Amino acid sequence: MSGGERISTPYFLVDEGLLRKNLKILREVQEQAGCKILLAQKAFSMFYAYPMIRDYLAGSTASGLYEARLGHEEFGGETHVFSPAYREDEFEELLTYADHFVFNSPDQVRRFGRRAKEAGKQVGLRLNPECSTQEGHAIYDPCAPGSRLGTTLDNFDEGVLPLLDGLHFHTLCEQGAEDLETTVRALEEKFGPYLGRMRWLNLGGGHHITKDGYNLDLLIRLVRRLRETYQAEIYLEPGEAVVLNAGFLVSSVLDTLHNGLDIAILDTSAACHMPDVLEMPYRPPVRDSGEPGEKAHTYRLAGPTCLAGDVIGDYSFDLPLRPGDQVVFGDMALYTMVKTNTFNGMALPSIVWRDLEGREHLVKSFGYEDFKGRLS
Repeated sequence: MSGGERISTPYFLVDEGLLRKNLKILREVQEQAGCKILLAQKAFSMFYAYPMIRDYLAGSTASGLYEARLGHEEFGGETHVFSPAYREDEFEELLTYADHFVFNSPDQVRRFGRRAKEAGKQVGLRLNPECSTQEGHAIYDPCAPGSRLGTTLDNFDEGVLPLLDGLHFHTLCEQGAEDLETTVRALEEKFGPYLGRMRWLNLGGGHHITKDGYNLDLLIRLVRRLRETYQAEIYLEPGEAVVLNAGFLVSSVLDTLHNGLDIAILDTSAACHMPDVLEMPYRPPVRDSGEPGEKAHTYRLAGPTCLAGDVIGDYSFDLPLRPGDQVVFGDMALYTMVKTNTFNGMALPSIVWRDLEGREHLVKSFGYEDFKGRLS
């Protein structure tokens, strides 16, 4: 830490230099494509970083009242909100925070759209082009059969067109520009006659823009073509691309044991601190590790909760793991801090910021009251 003290694990560490690296790429895309990029707060809502991020991006997106308020109060710029269904008892307050409202269905537009327009807000409708480009992650596929997200062509109602300023779609998850191109083709085939009537088009999130090998030239060409063809402002709202590989989860080994294989119990939990490991599932990167059997010593990394399946994955290391050794997980800024929970009385990881000079600052720590106060 900045004062030389050592913080107790587990803790999330967000690196300013790595974050700025991503943001510079996103700013270049905005400048070259002539679009606006927004931070999707559902992936990353560490508002300590918002003053820096807003130097690069045009605003933020929200999935409901609390995120919209956070974006309005802490980020500034444009505040966009989308919800599969808005609550009547929250809508008036939402009007004080958000600038753009995206609705999930024509019925929602009819119910809330005029009030938003009368308050001077932009109104949009989320579309479902029924074009699935994902493999193996139906939980994150808005175009999966039976999806509740977005309006299909069969359900599109031209009667709401006078209320619409824009159209929105979000169909990707950690995908490249080639999948966006496929989706845009489907969108134009189904909804082409309506696109030219809009002031803006929002291409949603899931764009892996800052990943090595992403086809930036194709993305820029796609955005330029849409902007020029339909004379509309174009928005992108990535979450992961903003903080990709910019965060870490630092943990420690509590104990090791053997039951058919070597097991290391850590002070961090898949269930509590990185639930996507179990939900997707996926195997997070670990610093200085290899695949099982690749290095001399293979361990199953597991959490300390009573959940039998609180297992992170199998990794190999050059040296045996000992109690007190640190295990550092990579790519932990996105969909981690926003999803943590206190199941089993687990403490939430502290949050640490590493600045450009390499100094580490404790941003937030959590204790018993954070667990106790949730339910009574």
